[in-house]
Amino acid sequence: MDYNTQRKKLILPEYGRSIHKMVDWVSTISDRDERNRQIRAVIAVMGNMNPHLRDVNDFKHKLWDHVQIMSDFRIDIDSPFPTPTRESFNADMNRVPYKTDPIRIRHYGRNIQMMINDVARKSDSEAKDKALIMLANHMKKLYVTWNKDVVHDDIIFRDIEFLSKGRIKVPEGTKLSQAYNLNVAAATSKISQKGKQAQPQPQPAKKKKK
Repeated sequence: MDYNTQRKKLILPEYGRSIHKMVDWVSTISDRDERNRQIRAVIAVMGNMNPHLRDVNDFKHKLWDHVQIMSDFRIDIDSPFPTPTRESFNADMNRVPYKTDPIRIRHYGRNIQMMINDVARKSDSEAKDKALIMLANHMKKLYVTWNKDVVHDDIIFRDIEFLSKGRIKVPEGTKLSQAYNLNVAAATSKISQKGKQAQPQPQPAKKKKK
């Protein structure tokens, strides 16, 4: 018996063994014109596996690159696109830098922390006040989302001062939107009413037969 485990490893398994065999066979054709004609037929078959993409130019480019990969970059054909090299696919990828500084209050997230730093750096007092109110209202929304409880404005103002390391102090008398607190109160009331309805109602006592 001829088992797959005993056969040549597939470089791109999503195309299956038949496509790999076609590419290997085309690589052995000595006549260049015939080799080009046959590889175009193979690429047409590969495109039929994803018919909704076969006419997209970028997808065609990918198919020609995949032929080179399946042939281990040994097939000599006239591609309408730049021929890739083994080195271009084995090049080290650029690492994505990640933030390593800790998130000081987790339910606000790192973006809020960064936005508070941006607000603290603003020099225009009017623009700074407007940005601060918008940011504080958004923080109140996040607080309610995660804590499911009514939040007082003083808590948000205290968190802003903490996250800004004392650089931002919210002016006295500043008021935030109460819409989020109203939503929480309404949701709490609805849950309470459902709980009352779920409780078993007392049944009237049955009269004893004489």
